[in-house]
Amino acid sequence: MSLIHVKITPEAKSDTVEKKTDTSYMVNVREPAELNQANKKMLRLLAIYFEVPLSKVKIVTGHKQPSKIIEISEETLSM
Repeated sequence: MSLIHVKITPEAKSDTVEKKTDTSYMVNVREPAELNQANKKMLRLLAIYFEVPLSKVKIVTGHKQPSKIIEISEETLSM
C-alpha cells in the first residue's frame, strides 16, 4: 500500500497525470467538479498511470477538496 498526495484540477483542457515528486502528483481532468465526476475520472487516470485495477485506487482524504491523499493498494508500483 502506498499513499500519494494529489492536486486535482477539474475542467482542464486535457486529462493528464504529472509526477511532481515521488509521492506528489498533479492530475488534470476535463470533467467538472460536480456529482463526483472529476474524482471518478482522477481515480481512473491514476489506475492507468500506476497500472493497477481501479478497485486498488481510493481517496483517503480530500473528497471535496482539490488536494487529496490517495491510497494505491498494490505491493509494487510502476512509474
